[in-house]
Amino acid sequence: MASEGAPIESKEWTLDPETEYRFELDPGTSLAIKLIRGHAEVFGAELAANKPYLFGSECKAAIFTWRGCTIEVTGHPSTEYVSEETPMAAYANLHIAFEQMRVRALRDLRGSPVPDYERDKPTDPPRVLVLGPENSGKTTICKLLINYAVRAGQGWSPLLINTDPAEGGWAAPGALSVAPVHSPLLTCSPASPLGAAATSAPPTALSSNALLPLAYWYGHTEAKRNPLLVERVIRNIGENINDKYQVDLEGRTAGLIVDTPSSFASGSGSSDERQRLIKACVDAFKINVILVVGHEKLNVEMQRTFAKQLTVVKIPKSGGVVELDHLYRERVHKYQLHTYFYGQIIPPTLRHLLRPARRRNSLRPRPVPVLHQTMAPSSALPIGAARAVSETQAVAIDPAMPGSGLLNAVLAVLAPPVNTDESERYDEEILDLPISGFIVITNLDIPHRKMTVLTPNQGSVVGRTAVIGSFEWSE
Repeated sequence: MASEGAPIESKEWTLDPETEYRFELDPGTSLAIKLIRGHAEVFGAELAANKPYLFGSECKAAIFTWRGCTIEVTGHPSTEYVSEETPMAAYANLHIAFEQMRVRALRDLRGSPVPDYERDKPTDPPRVLVLGPENSGKTTICKLLINYAVRAGQGWSPLLINTDPAEGGWAAPGALSVAPVHSPLLTCSPASPLGAAATSAPPTALSSNALLPLAYWYGHTEAKRNPLLVERVIRNIGENINDKYQVDLEGRTAGLIVDTPSSFASGSGSSDERQRLIKACVDAFKINVILVVGHEKLNVEMQRTFAKQLTVVKIPKSGGVVELDHLYRERVHKYQLHTYFYGQIIPPTLRHLLRPARRRNSLRPRPVPVLHQTMAPSSALPIGAARAVSETQAVAIDPAMPGSGLLNAVLAVLAPPVNTDESERYDEEILDLPISGFIVITNLDIPHRKMTVLTPNQGSVVGRTAVIGSFEWSE
């Protein structure tokens, strides 16, 4: 599909075995791809024959085929070409190795006989950490390995963990999250980079694979802004995973895959800081395999640090990875937030509509307790005093005060404590609560003591605790 006024054109592409059709879309354009003959997949998710798949919101993707196929492409991509050089064989070998680990873990759990040639092999399921620099294709590799696992026909439901706050995963940008994946993730837009989370909207093709993620709020795009908070959130996710595995022993055998931000691999942060965050992931998720994507120095560093306790594997970077600039990432954040509140629309036929609500509330008393994440500065300590170890200090914000920073701010609404005795928490413990949703302050009328809140549904948020980060969004 093209932007309004341009003619719609269709073209057939015949792909040889182990080649892929790559495309990129401009803002405001969409593309329909239909498999005519053969077999093909997008990021490991198989395409059904004679069914059009729509892509939009500046999507950049590739249609790969193992045995050859013919596809029909309708629309005007800004870039399109067929590549004969792909790293898919290496990725498939990884999948086979991980599948063998899952089988051994399940066999050990059930007490099944072990072949002689596998008696000395470990029985842990694959718990994989994917590291790499910016624009290396880490998220694509994670989706591909997850999709191959759920397509294996063994009933696996591996966990996919997103520790990149700039990506947002199944929540809004600024969140870190985890979800069990039961069926292939077919992503058609960067607004839903890891598939669609469950919504209250009417059933659609997108919601058929709706995921139920557990998300925690970090609130910023870069992990280096508050690495101690990132480390704390990683520990919280790890503790929840351990609790899940205590009651779901067979689910544990499917393993997990962890996507990471590029700052874990390189960047302006200190090496010690990066190492601490990587070690936090290794410890929290009990990692036994680290994949390093196309980065020789990082591979050597990981080998030196972790080779005695786990397996480190360097894998090739795909030549189809696109260099993404800062402006593109900002536009994607806007797509994600718009999709969260209003649903996804890819012309001409994909309309996954939601109906958010606007509420005008009084500022006194405060309808939503708002907290801001910040590190208590060392200069605020008494002379000669040492800082007590505390990742964050949540500071209450009065919306009625000028300069509160709440106008157009994205706020994470926290879930209420499970136990009633947890209703009174220390400031930093507030951030151990998971997210139940997001709201945006669209208007502040300080003279009349009113504020307008955009919420994803008609439910009231009065009395709930919300945390602000550094994200803003206006329609």
